[in-house]
Amino acid sequence: MIENVRVRFAPSPTGPLHIGGVRTALFNYLFAKKHNGTFVLRIEDTDQSRYVEGAEQYIIDALNWCGIPYDEGVGKEGKYGSYRQSERKHLYKDYADKLIASGNAYYAFDTSEELDFHRKDHEAKGKTFIYNWHNRLKLKNSLSLSDEEVQAKLNSGDDYVIRFKSPQDETLHLTDIIRGDITIDTNVLDDKILCKSDGMPTYHLANIVDDHLMEITHVIRGEEWLPSLALHQLLYNAFSWKSPEFAHLPLILKPTGKGKLSKRDGDKLGFPVFPLEWKDPKTGDVSKGYKEEGYFPEAVVNFLAFLGWNPGTEQEIFSLDELVSTFDLERVHKAGARFDPDKTKWYNHHYMQQQHNDELARVFKSQQPQLATIDIDYIALVIGLNKERATFVSDFWDLSHFFFEAPKTYEEKASKKAFKDNTKELMEELVSVVNSIEEFSVENLQIQIKSWIASNEIGFGKVMMPLRLSLVGALKGPEVFDIMFLIGKTETIKRIENIIHNLQLNMY
Repeated sequence: MIENVRVRFAPSPTGPLHIGGVRTALFNYLFAKKHNGTFVLRIEDTDQSRYVEGAEQYIIDALNWCGIPYDEGVGKEGKYGSYRQSERKHLYKDYADKLIASGNAYYAFDTSEELDFHRKDHEAKGKTFIYNWHNRLKLKNSLSLSDEEVQAKLNSGDDYVIRFKSPQDETLHLTDIIRGDITIDTNVLDDKILCKSDGMPTYHLANIVDDHLMEITHVIRGEEWLPSLALHQLLYNAFSWKSPEFAHLPLILKPTGKGKLSKRDGDKLGFPVFPLEWKDPKTGDVSKGYKEEGYFPEAVVNFLAFLGWNPGTEQEIFSLDELVSTFDLERVHKAGARFDPDKTKWYNHHYMQQQHNDELARVFKSQQPQLATIDIDYIALVIGLNKERATFVSDFWDLSHFFFEAPKTYEEKASKKAFKDNTKELMEELVSVVNSIEEFSVENLQIQIKSWIASNEIGFGKVMMPLRLSLVGALKGPEVFDIMFLIGKTETIKRIENIIHNLQLNMY
């Protein structure tokens, strides 16, 4: 057991939370809970130009719906707050100044036009422009200018950025829990911007400062941040701080296995990539969510856990508690995890079977206006007969509509198969048999109808196929005797008589 574990999920409120982000939050949650630690939510909103109204609340709602709520963060203030970076702005400039004072950072006054000129000049020569040790003394910064020139520029309010001074000719040895030992030649690193003249930090500085001040012990984040690991470790070294342990999760790949999963993939193939429905406040466009598409949160958590991790056994179904006890970062894969839409449905089908019929009936009734006057207990009985064939609650209407309304038409192909020359006469006799059954139970119906068929030496299919067709309108559905019992004697006879009437009209 690792002691005093503190992990953080630190999304930017720039739109809806992608399931890749949910997976990152889940792995942080599982790791924290396994070690009796703390799961922190920090909103990284330093880039206010990309801030989207409603995105922060969406993130909170998504975590709560998935059943992986944070222990500390926005709205759950602890001693490390505030948990929005925009409200911590006053902290970062002081730390940037400390880096300048220690010689680990410097002021850079290059304009965007000047930098663009250098980029284009390098491109024309077949090179890539990198702002670092090999050219920083030729550019406009506090390393190349005199102290008097630098102070004059600061006093006159010239725009500047603070850049980190990447070391030259050093080899950086890093360790990642998932990827093992990593070696970086510092000569290939650029001098990243840490802070701008308005005091607003970039992700890199704010991230390091906040992780340190919030005493984060493990940083579990997506693979896309792996290229930043060297800079972040160098920043910890520059501040003489102990760095947290790092673990970079693999990408979630398209169903084809090629490229990172995107919203476009979901739109194209018809599955969500967001946990909850999202309505873009600017365009009004609506993106589908797993919740609204009928997925159970337990199913979403279960399939996300297996995107890049496995327990080392054949077990695929895990409760959240089982995931907590089994989860191990060292069993997370390095390679990308292919997203399988069919597997997500498989998980949902499994969790469908675990749901209480009463709860499913309540949801189903709320989705179908035509069920408004139907007793909820009756709907629950219908759900129980059809649940094993359902993946989503929305499937129940197609699976069971005939329990609530008599068929108006009969499937043509099934009718040709079920209707023979003597079908009308057999159905007329069946009406008499059904009418004579006093105790209208499933068992009694089965015994008496099968007995009548056997004693008259009638082919079983000659009765049961047209009977099912009369009740359902097609050759599908649960046991015929279960259907008869639930719709009742009067409705059963009425439906058989309806099909007799259609036979008389020679519809088929």
